[in-house]
Amino acid sequence: METNKLLSSLCYFSIFFAGFIFPIVVYFLTTDPETKRHAKSAFLSHLLPLIALPLVIAGIFFDIGILSVGSGVPVFIFLAIGFSLLISLAVVIWNVYKGIKVLL
Repeated sequence: METNKLLSSLCYFSIFFAGFIFPIVVYFLTTDPETKRHAKSAFLSHLLPLIALPLVIAGIFFDIGILSVGSGVPVFIFLAIGFSLLISLAVVIWNVYKGIKVLL
């Protein structure tokens, strides 16, 4: 098995063990353009769940405002957390798919 393919797939699989650190290290240390491309792609896909984080924080503040007024049920936070979990699950599935695809 080629080392470049193994490194490329490990960049995707690093969502389980090293987050976005491993793709950054591989990106800066490798000289192969294909491996750099996969490392960059894996890094960007690892950052996608962080995009949903402001949505959860906004949901917390919005629901605190609803509770302080005394009208309504704090539903937005549950929707925001569910959306965040859905994005995280999709990113994990995507990274596993891409990691296996690179190996094959």
